[in-house]
Amino acid sequence: MDSPFDVLGVDEDASEGEIERAYRERVKEAHPDQGGSAAEFQLVRAAYENVTSEDADDGTDIATEAGFTEESPRDYGVDPERDFRPWEESHVEYLNYAVLDDYGWSLGDDDLFERAADAGLDPVNHGEFDVAPGESLLEAAEDRGFAWPYACRGGACANCAVVVVDGDLSQPTDHILSPELVDRDIRLSCNGVPTTEDLQVVYNVKHLPELEDLRLPPYPFELAHADD
Repeated sequence: MDSPFDVLGVDEDASEGEIERAYRERVKEAHPDQGGSAAEFQLVRAAYENVTSEDADDGTDIATEAGFTEESPRDYGVDPERDFRPWEESHVEYLNYAVLDDYGWSLGDDDLFERAADAGLDPVNHGEFDVAPGESLLEAAEDRGFAWPYACRGGACANCAVVVVDGDLSQPTDHILSPELVDRDIRLSCNGVPTTEDLQVVYNVKHLPELEDLRLPPYPFELAHADD
């Protein structure tokens, strides 16, 4: 049984500073770009959250708590009530999260995309494109000439996160998002494939507070727009 302290490689009486340093080191080691995996990356995060929470249980089997068991695997797949048509081309309408503050909009607005259409935004901030069968949302955006944010392309960070407003986007099991984030319709565009004929997404949402700890250093999107 792996306790969260075992996962982080610290003693149960370790100080906050020791735990923090161990966490930062383990996160780097667990990242897929460093030879780790998305599952290991998520496991390290779960361990850190456990030992730093007020109700931490030193006897917790952190792998089981994180959902890595054969008996009770997490299901991050498609909503079974959605119309799943993987063989058909999907039509995507997108909106850049960065413009919401400028117009006083919020993700909870029922008419968010109607407002965006009426605002006459440029194609970087609002528009539409089609996604070929089996193509990820990020791949489709890039193939159409758009520079959407990303980092690892492997589901181990939230740099490419989007919020699904309407429609559905599949999400492989091996990724960094918690069940709570998935329940809030947050998905990763790097490996998410549209599974409905029409899809509305708000992209570039990686700066949402709840995604702060899941981001990696900036990659092409941020670098290309650093002087904008």
